[in-house]
Amino acid sequence: MHQALQGATFHVEHVVPRSLGGSSDLDNLAWSCPGCNLRKAGRIGLLDPDMNQRVPVFNPRSQRWHDHFEWREFEIAPLTAIGRATCSAFEFNSLRRIRIREAEMMFGLFPPESVGEQ
Repeated sequence: MHQALQGATFHVEHVVPRSLGGSSDLDNLAWSCPGCNLRKAGRIGLLDPDMNQRVPVFNPRSQRWHDHFEWREFEIAPLTAIGRATCSAFEFNSLRRIRIREAEMMFGLFPPESVGEQ
């Protein structure tokens, strides 16, 4: 999701929250839209809705986006338990986010060229 079209300034997210011992070193920071940052909060684990088991939150610093997700038109389709849990908890396919992706396409911003732009 591009900052220019989503309506708010992106946040600097601590992948491992400071409250759980995470540092502010660059390798523990990532850009995050406000909605995802607030949904993640201080968590490092989420519940996989299909298996009802706790799994780690997707980590953009150590995991490849395409290993856990794929595009299906304007929706993000999870491929793994980590993908399912992250997609569900962060509401990746809410109507608002789908509409933003449709708008991004009109501006030539979708699909993103880089997985860092999700």
